Amino acid sequence: MKTSKQNINWVTDKSPVNYEIAISKMRDIVEKIYSGAENELVWLLEHPEIYTAGTSSNNSDLIGNTNIPVYQTGRGGKFTYHGPGQRIMYTMIDLRKRKKDLKMFVNKLEETVIISLKELNLNAVRLPGIIGVWIESREKKYKKISAIGIRVAKWITFHGISININPNLHNYSGIIPCGIKEHGITSLKNEGINISMEDFDTIIKKNFFRIFKYKS
Repeated sequence: MKTSKQNINWVTDKSPVNYEIAISKMRDIVEKIYSGAENELVWLLEHPEIYTAGTSSNNSDLIGNTNIPVYQTGRGGKFTYHGPGQRIMYTMIDLRKRKKDLKMFVNKLEETVIISLKELNLNAVRLPGIIGVWIESREKKYKKISAIGIRVAKWITFHGISININPNLHNYSGIIPCGIKEHGITSLKNEGINISMEDFDTIIKKNFFRIFKYKS
């Protein structure tokens, strides 16, 4: 039986999920969404420590000699880091039911993160020509707090966004994150915000459905 076109499932994994397993699961879900066998899905999780290389990555951006594994992934973008303390939000959304506009979709993901962080009294902003969300300091310096990398298959989106809650920021020293040298990386904890993953999930879920106007 085909699922309702109106429903989006919202699933949270409490334990870290292996990156390669997550990619395989997303691909399977995308096929099922395409055929109408499953609802669309927003999947919240964490990964064990890993560097992922997007389709625009350069080997020169891998600069550290660490024991963290590297995985070549199919999402857009360059190198990024995933690990415990970082909220991953994978979005498997059928754009055939909506506007087939990937740029608009990414823009709405950014806006979801921005208004969620502003609820926590952080000055979250976009930077011209660079996908992601940044924290602006009083000195007009910018540090990245959220990365976005999306892939589309048959107009079904997958991959998604990461938000740094309280990861080990030292692990970013092994890469040039997203190929950007001139700006740093930060987290909610680094900005003085102590919040549980569960409480942050509540905020971003509310704002996701507010911005996208989808039904859960």
